[in-house]
Amino acid sequence: MADRTLVIGLDCASPQLVFDLWAELLPNLSRLRSEGIWGNLRSTDPPITVPAWTCMFSSRDPGEHGFYGFRNRKDYSYDKLAFANSTYIKLPMVWQFFARQRKRSILVGVPQTYPPKPVRGLLVADFLTPDPSVEYTFPPELKEEINKVADGEYIIDVRDFRTDDKDWLLDSLHVMTRRRFKVIKHLMTKYPWDLFTFVEMGPDRIHHGFWRFFDRAHRLYEPNNKYENAIRDYYVELDALIGEVLDLVDEKDTVFVVSDHGIKGMKGAIAINQWLIEAGYMKLKGTPKEPTRISYDMIDWNNTWAWSEGGYYARVFLNVQGREPNGKIPKPDYKKFRERLAREIADIGDENGEAIGTRALFPEEIYRATNNVPPDMIVYFGDLDWRSAGSVGLDSIHLFENDTGPDDANHDYDGIFIMKSPLIPETQRNQRIDHSIYDITPTMLKVANVETDEPLIGKSMI
Repeated sequence: MADRTLVIGLDCASPQLVFDLWAELLPNLSRLRSEGIWGNLRSTDPPITVPAWTCMFSSRDPGEHGFYGFRNRKDYSYDKLAFANSTYIKLPMVWQFFARQRKRSILVGVPQTYPPKPVRGLLVADFLTPDPSVEYTFPPELKEEINKVADGEYIIDVRDFRTDDKDWLLDSLHVMTRRRFKVIKHLMTKYPWDLFTFVEMGPDRIHHGFWRFFDRAHRLYEPNNKYENAIRDYYVELDALIGEVLDLVDEKDTVFVVSDHGIKGMKGAIAINQWLIEAGYMKLKGTPKEPTRISYDMIDWNNTWAWSEGGYYARVFLNVQGREPNGKIPKPDYKKFRERLAREIADIGDENGEAIGTRALFPEEIYRATNNVPPDMIVYFGDLDWRSAGSVGLDSIHLFENDTGPDDANHDYDGIFIMKSPLIPETQRNQRIDHSIYDITPTMLKVANVETDEPLIGKSMI
């Protein structure tokens, strides 16, 4: 059993950057790798922040949790959607397992911890916090303390990171990360803990904001541009800050560095609702005269068979008789219709009609349960080279600018993990062994000698 467990979460940190391209520029992360085990960490389906972090820290899948993205249907009506915040989490999280054995946890920025719930320890909530004026810490008085430590204001997240004001965005990301690490070091040294877990959102925000300036294969890349090294320089500073945190633990402690998904350049977007209209599966009450984000009151539900929510992937919903209020698809025809629609969506090509390798997944085939209201299918356009766009009123289903603001990158399946622990034999150190996101919690429990009877998906790495 190790003394304490530190989990450094880096949202969207990429294996190709950390392990390959910039390994020599990241001495602290590279040293951890040489002293432990490391590899790719296969994310959830879908590979997005919500639900990936919650699945990582529970070892349960999105279907068991009953939320499948940031926004989820509340019921089988058409217009009731809700953000999956902490109130949606009903299954036990790893820090609750620790608490059962009277172990203390400190959580900072872990997605889906807003609104804050009482913990055995301290909690600073995540980027889903609507604004700094609300209560986002446990206990509430911790908020004032961290604001003082963070030079007057702790920054929960960089709002509106999809912006053309790149100077502002870059400065804001560095300031946010520096302030968060000041708070982390303060809490690590002032308060007792058995588990300290934090998540830095900066890597995700800088990838989405600056990928076109770095990736020479990106269609919008311009040589020798002003921001060519913005992502690299951020990673270098992040590594230095991680080094300062590592100075606060000792050889008896276990350290994890993890990310919830990876990143790749985005070739474009497929306007899935526009395609559904053109294919005859959706009808609007009127034709928009300009590109418009779809709203539910625009749709003629009596003549609509399917619709979709856009994003880094598509959630496609079917309008089923006896399930939705104005259902069109007879229940006996559901599976046959869904399979046909999935094939047709998978055949959508690029702007030249070339195949892009789209994948359509059925929730009941990939999850152990499908609680609440799952999508009827999950679609990865171009195997995540293309994102999904929800807009309608377009001349083409192919978009080359994101319809929700500037965004250069899409999520990829593999994040990272690095683990250093006194429990890892010397003969196994500096070995690359790829794992699943579901393996993190069982490993944390084994390291801390914490037992549970919960039906976890993953297995310990050691």
